[in-house]
Amino acid sequence: MRTQAMLASTIAQFYIEDGRVVLELEIGSADLQAFRNLFPDEIYEELGHAPRPFKERLTEFFKLDLVVAVEAGQPLPGRILEMGPRPRVKRDEITGEPLPVAGDEPATVIFTRIEYLLPERTPVLHVGGALPARAGVGFVVYHGGIAINDFRYLGRVQRLVLDWNDPWYTHFDSRSLRRTYFAPMSGFIYIEPYEVRKEIIVRPKDLQRWIDLGLAGRETIPAAMQEEIRRKVGDFLRRHHPVTIDGETITPELARINFLERTLKTSRVIDPPMDLPIDGAILGAIFVYTTEGFPRHVTMEWDLFDERIQQVAAAAVDPLGPMPTILEPDYPMLEWQNFIKIPVMPTLTDLRSPPSVLERSLLAVRWLLGGVSVIFLWRLVAALRKRTPSRAVLAAAVFLSVMATASAAWVSREADFSSYATRDVVAGLLHNIYRAFDYRQEEQIYDVLARSVDGELLTRIYLETRRGLELANQGGARAKVKEIELTDFEAKSVEGGGFTAVATWTVNGSVGHWGHIHQRRNKYRAELTVRPLQGTWKLTDIDIMEEERL
Repeated sequence: MRTQAMLASTIAQFYIEDGRVVLELEIGSADLQAFRNLFPDEIYEELGHAPRPFKERLTEFFKLDLVVAVEAGQPLPGRILEMGPRPRVKRDEITGEPLPVAGDEPATVIFTRIEYLLPERTPVLHVGGALPARAGVGFVVYHGGIAINDFRYLGRVQRLVLDWNDPWYTHFDSRSLRRTYFAPMSGFIYIEPYEVRKEIIVRPKDLQRWIDLGLAGRETIPAAMQEEIRRKVGDFLRRHHPVTIDGETITPELARINFLERTLKTSRVIDPPMDLPIDGAILGAIFVYTTEGFPRHVTMEWDLFDERIQQVAAAAVDPLGPMPTILEPDYPMLEWQNFIKIPVMPTLTDLRSPPSVLERSLLAVRWLLGGVSVIFLWRLVAALRKRTPSRAVLAAAVFLSVMATASAAWVSREADFSSYATRDVVAGLLHNIYRAFDYRQEEQIYDVLARSVDGELLTRIYLETRRGLELANQGGARAKVKEIELTDFEAKSVEGGGFTAVATWTVNGSVGHWGHIHQRRNKYRAELTVRPLQGTWKLTDIDIMEEERL
């Protein structure tokens, strides 16, 4: 849910630590009046207010304007650590994350850092205030480095329940302030032609309750431990969350397992590995089930619940989009039913066969055949003027004339290079090459590629095309091609009946991954050599001149 709170005139960020709460404010010019009680006397009076003791105003601010309280009605006193002008931090409009400053000079804000002392590890805080309604304050609370809520507008005082042992479970009572990725575990199934994928997102700290990962007592997960943790978690998850496809339970293949950085905007694999705080570290595991075609019915049963794990965010995703749900102990089954009347299956383009050796030979004599046709017609007309020929002679002359004319026309149409060195041939070959990657087994991909690519080029095309479709920052997830558009084309013939073409094309694709839909659009410019081999057109060479991510 986008509220634009991260773009508010004033930003408030609360950091809950042992023994204190630190508040960082970026006060915009539109909200100076709302925060007047924080400012020194000279600024307070410049804003048009009668003199008033600063200490009295500051007490009012902490009791009424912006409150941090251990108990309702018992605000904590605060003290100003820092105040002064600085450039506004530019933030991502979805996540609120700081962005590099570019373009115009940023506006100036009054940056203020305030500290509230906590007498003990209190189980509850109350956060909010009675700032004037016109003050637009976007806020977020962090506990142990974990964002407890997505950016929202700060309003009335809200109750915040603190979990000092595991800040992941710190939460506001109000569901409207629950962050998007609140669940410590998530599960997704993706249904595509020839493949079903199961993706599980978990925190190693939670799995430690089922399997010893060597994390007891640790505050970080060192990079040196992560490979062994991935192995253990992969083996453990393979035995859980059973998936049935059309009534059959299938043993999955572990495709990838990686530590992830996950935000509202995207998720990415953490590479190279680095030491990670144990409370926020998450793993993503992908399991693959190969199918014969498009399934009719798929289920995944969630079998990891305990006193902590009571809700699991889940979704079934098919070509029509995601169907999100929440799994609970009384509702542990994620189910998908095929309601797609005509599922889109991979299809290959049928190319007309190239001209045979005989047809290409006849092409050279098509003008001779045309001349023969003219001669027969001329002789026929002359014979008719001089005398009446016999029926047999007349029939033979007509037959030979018609055959010679038809042969010349057919050879010109069927064997002429220009009818094959067209966009259709190259577009068809490109379509078939990319469609090969709709299949998931390497042997199948090679078999389909072999229909369009010469054997010596197969491995190179396989590797280069796969690289172009893979999302490197997603651990190698492969985009599914939706559209190939040939935008520019120029060809010339080469010896042997083939041709070379300089072509430009774009490839549009997407992949459902970690609960996101990632879009991929690439543009290529290349010189292609196409030749007739074994009665079909095949790509025999390619030179990529330009490759651009759009």
